[in-house]
Amino acid sequence: MRKILGFRCSLCGSEYDYRPGGDAIYTCARDEGNLDVVLDYRQILKEGRPSFTDEPSLWRYLPLLPVADPGGRDTPFRSVGCTPIFTPPYLKKSLGMRHLWVKDESFNPTASFKDRASAVVVARAREIETRVVVTASTGNAGAALAGMAASVGEEAVIFAPRRAPPAKIAQLLIFGARVLLVEGNYDEATDLSLQAAREFGWYCRNTGYNPFTAEGKKTAAFEIWEAVCRGALKNDSSSPLCLFIPVGDGNIISGVHKGFKDLQALDLLEAMPRLFGVQAEGSAAIANAYFAGTEEIKPVAADTLADSISVNKPADGVRALRAAAQTGGAYLTVADEEILSAIAALGRAGIFAEPAGAAAYAGLVKALKEGLIVQDDPVLVLNTGSGLKDTGAARLAVTEAPVIEPTLSAVKRILGRRQRLTDG
Repeated sequence: MRKILGFRCSLCGSEYDYRPGGDAIYTCARDEGNLDVVLDYRQILKEGRPSFTDEPSLWRYLPLLPVADPGGRDTPFRSVGCTPIFTPPYLKKSLGMRHLWVKDESFNPTASFKDRASAVVVARAREIETRVVVTASTGNAGAALAGMAASVGEEAVIFAPRRAPPAKIAQLLIFGARVLLVEGNYDEATDLSLQAAREFGWYCRNTGYNPFTAEGKKTAAFEIWEAVCRGALKNDSSSPLCLFIPVGDGNIISGVHKGFKDLQALDLLEAMPRLFGVQAEGSAAIANAYFAGTEEIKPVAADTLADSISVNKPADGVRALRAAAQTGGAYLTVADEEILSAIAALGRAGIFAEPAGAAAYAGLVKALKEGLIVQDDPVLVLNTGSGLKDTGAARLAVTEAPVIEPTLSAVKRILGRRQRLTDG
């Protein structure tokens, strides 16, 4: 079944040909705008509404993905996606909310949301018979690419800022990627990776720059639709679902938006969820444009402990901006101190989030205070990665454990005389 019409520029509307085994196409030749993959909705509907398999991964949505079945069965490559959606009673009670979910992407093979994009990009690389895939990353996207490539025998080259968290760099190395640490920031690593891709003919996975990254990330929208929109909220008359999504380059929120638009075009989604983008105050280029009422994304000098969303010049800024504006959502900015508080709050609910993922929860707390949403609104928070990715930030979010002598009296002294010590 022919399911892809081609690519369309998100800025000027220029259209480009799509061939399953064709050359790599990245951005618009006219204005360097991000390209949308255009599904042939008419043909898909002509064949009947798409049916999804029982496979517990994003590959169950192959009818709506721009790649053929990539193989790789019985490997981590086939276990990406279908991450759990929790309903944490502690968080619901503390915020006084009627409906609250957290989708935890740390259950992906390399423990972050970025596995979704990397899996689809690697599938595309195999289609066009490219053996080396390159990306720039502060850690998560690189680890995802390295892990997905290793699982199916592809080669990966990762350019990462030298100051990226050591745990993330360790992942890259363990997966056997060629890692090059750049004496500079994420944006400088990105520029260098693009130069290398052109020079050596490597396939470039860079977030937003490669149109297939959003196609992988849109699968989270499909899962949310099945579990929440069509599931938990099916017989509920409340307002549309509100999603809180951390934003750096902007590709996650634009990808999720693309997924919901695909579902809506296929008459599978009744109400478009409201998308709320959350940026760190020190890396708020997209939020700044939203507040100014413009689509001109001006670079910033990013400075935040949330390295996964620390970006000077977002690669997918306009589409990310539109994701909130076109769905009745909004943008919020949160301080690093609010992110640290959110890490601790999620932890008390049994969810260990890295700073970027915790930023989404911090955004929810702020949205309630500012009246952007109310407690009766159904809300889903997207945790994009595991706290084990950045234990340094996690330790800043809590009080250090006391060191005591190995005696019961020392335990009593710490706990206080009024606290009973029992076995249960």
